Amino acid sequence: MILLKRIFTWWNSQTIGTFLTILFFGRFVGKDQFGNKYYESKNGKRWVVYRDIVEASKIPPEWFYWIHHKTKETPKEHKDKFKWQIEHFENLTGTDKSYKPKGSLVSEEIVEHKKYDSWKP
Repeated sequence: MILLKRIFTWWNSQTIGTFLTILFFGRFVGKDQFGNKYYESKNGKRWVVYRDIVEASKIPPEWFYWIHHKTKETPKEHKDKFKWQIEHFENLTGTDKSYKPKGSLVSEEIVEHKKYDSWKP
């Protein structure tokens, strides 16, 4: 079953075409904290092989800069961060962990709102 997923689908990690490209032309560059692997070819093409489900928001900012040719240097694995920087996480829209402000229709905290404000001259 895994072999069929790799042959025919692109959203389950890499396809056979990507595997062959890595085998013949790719050079492993690094791996991020989520398990995504990054490759580069001799002519400068860069790509990522996701650990599980393909989702572009799973790429951390430092690797985003590298994969989009904003920098030539590969990110360091244990780079010191400022205290105001938070850990990267993927886009959670449409999942149970998505942000639901209080008062929204899907939030558990219900807030009573007036439907309109009366006009006072």
